[in-house]
Amino acid sequence: AQLIALVNCLEFEEAFQTIFQEADQWRFHCDEEDRELMRDARFLSWFAVLKISEKVDGLRPAPVPWRSCSSLQKGHPVIACGSPFGSLCPDLFINTLSRGIISNLAGEDSAVILTDARCLPGTEGGGVFVVKSTGQAHLIGVIVSPFCWKANEWIGLTLVCSVQSLFRNVLRCASLQGVLRDVWLNPGQPRLSLSTTAHEPGIGKYPTVCLVESGSVWGSGVAVTPQLVVTCRHVVNGKSTVVLKFHHKQRFLHITGDVLFATKPSSPYDLAVVQMRDSITHVVTPRMADTFNQGDSVFVVGYGGMGRRCGPSLTSGVISKAIRLKEQLVMLQSTCAVQAGASGGAVVQRDSGELLGIVSSNTRDLAVKVTYPHLNFIIPVTVFQRLLQQFHLKKNISVFQVLNATEVDVKKIWRLQEGKSKL
Repeated sequence: AQLIALVNCLEFEEAFQTIFQEADQWRFHCDEEDRELMRDARFLSWFAVLKISEKVDGLRPAPVPWRSCSSLQKGHPVIACGSPFGSLCPDLFINTLSRGIISNLAGEDSAVILTDARCLPGTEGGGVFVVKSTGQAHLIGVIVSPFCWKANEWIGLTLVCSVQSLFRNVLRCASLQGVLRDVWLNPGQPRLSLSTTAHEPGIGKYPTVCLVESGSVWGSGVAVTPQLVVTCRHVVNGKSTVVLKFHHKQRFLHITGDVLFATKPSSPYDLAVVQMRDSITHVVTPRMADTFNQGDSVFVVGYGGMGRRCGPSLTSGVISKAIRLKEQLVMLQSTCAVQAGASGGAVVQRDSGELLGIVSSNTRDLAVKVTYPHLNFIIPVTVFQRLLQQFHLKKNISVFQVLNATEVDVKKIWRLQEGKSKL
């Protein structure tokens, strides 16, 4: 292949610099000590345009159909295709597939895409596709980095650049460089428009999740009524008031919240209840789940990953474990990628949107200082649903005190996580 151009995707670069700020200690490579790689992060928005000069086995590869990201929403299923480990055993690894969802979208025309499809080193430059009901795959993005690290914690998401934004910048380059005019777009391929209508990505039927700020500590919270938010004790951080930020139409609405109740540190259930001083009209309150089956497909909705820089992220997985004590559900575990900031977020049934529980933490091995985002612990809604109903009737905060008087065996179950991360 012949290198004919290096193109900077300006929309991706602008969104990247806004979201992934140096103060958050982002890294997009595995070697923490390699300062040259750290400097290279400035060039993640640059892409190479190659011209294939020869036919492969006498045939010219067919063009790949592509699709704009403007109509896509968070939670949309995707497939990533790449070749892990580069030139190492290409016969074994070329065109390896991974399945996931769109976790978040940011920037002009969704130039930056985050997906929880698991990718490995060497897949950079590979494609991310959506598959139509007919089975045809459409390219939506190019893998930029298979590894995203924040403050030395692997977040389990893959960084992707929208092909719509990339193609737009290639066309700009083509207008200046005649060499591109003869090779860009085969006859019959869809043409690009240099302007599109902005689209507000949504999460539809899932409960409203807000960003909860308590001084320097922040996390997520689930609006269980138009005025009540359930979050984690460690998110409110001992404060009597917190700031609740609701993402709506590309903006944050700030509301002051009063912490009505927080469990004691001795309680295994890391929970807090916050009351909004002002109610909001666009809240989607959850339907509480009543079935919890191992293997069920679920989403986590929370402010992990990109956190305060944009709206909530979605990650997909299954209920890996449902732990019961005396036939009472006391803990759920999932394989969804959970990062710092997702504590207090919602775990929902993928299809129905029913709320199964509240994210408490992911897992950290203190011996080797490794965080495992795909093993996380969840407080089931069965722990607090009845208490919320009692509070609605009695308006008495004391109904939540039962969370501080749990059985010793429940504490033993949750103490198995004594080395867990606090998101």
